[in-house]
Amino acid sequence: MAWLSNLFNFLALNLLRLFAFLPYTITVYVGYGLGWLAAHIPNSRAKVVKTNLRLCFPNLTENEINALALEHWKLFGRSVVERSRVWLGTREQILKFVSIRSEIDLRDKKPRILVNPHFVGLEGGFMALSALSAQNHWPNGVGLYQRMKNPLFNQKMVGWRNRFGGKSIERQHRLRDLLRELKSGNPAIIAPDIDLGPQDSIFVPFFGIQTSTVDSISRLAKLTNAEVNLMTTTLNQDRQSYTCRISKPLPNFPSDDPEKDTARLNQYIEELVRERPAEYYWVHKRFKHRPPGEPSLYE
Repeated sequence: MAWLSNLFNFLALNLLRLFAFLPYTITVYVGYGLGWLAAHIPNSRAKVVKTNLRLCFPNLTENEINALALEHWKLFGRSVVERSRVWLGTREQILKFVSIRSEIDLRDKKPRILVNPHFVGLEGGFMALSALSAQNHWPNGVGLYQRMKNPLFNQKMVGWRNRFGGKSIERQHRLRDLLRELKSGNPAIIAPDIDLGPQDSIFVPFFGIQTSTVDSISRLAKLTNAEVNLMTTTLNQDRQSYTCRISKPLPNFPSDDPEKDTARLNQYIEELVRERPAEYYWVHKRFKHRPPGEPSLYE
């Protein structure tokens, strides 16, 4: 069935190219429409979204859960279609709908880890920072990525993300490359709020639930003497653009206790999610792996 795979790749690539240069308003509303469809067509991810919301917001009624899930799907659909502009648009197009607000000097070449939680604007923030860094000759950002199942799109995505001089390093490999980039003053942009399984992870609270969480941020910061900042890309009030905010360094981070540091990061992310619950990536099985003896939360 190679021909079917090739046809899908051809159609998907050309749709991306189309949406990259259509008026932005059309892109946004097509994304909302696709998200609405995803919310109403029975599928396993729709169940995951509602399960996550029920676990994290137990005080909400079922009607409130349904409304929040629908809003999330619309914003998620929008973000997926927006990636056409993020990956293929010009620097000017990207910086027109994603602005950077930083509380630190991005030119100083300090070893720095930018913790980039999984909000729907995550990819836009990474690319806007990369585009702005190239424009102003700042240090290049280095991002970790999860290998895609589609080899063609994996190759394309890495090329698109790196086109302004940024670098993408596969999450599962090349730790030495990441350490070298950090020590040379290129900020590492890492999204740690994803369940990657027991390896290199510990269970710490997230919304009051023991959650498998990678503890690499604390260890990397310790190894490289890097400061750690929050980097959050969220939708503006007018819903026409995004702002990527980079915080001041987290105080007294890292400590000598990676478990406490990891729990603290989860708390920071939880606070951000509570401010903008519809924008968080509830499609992920954030609570997939459980402590020994605990049943699955998704069955």
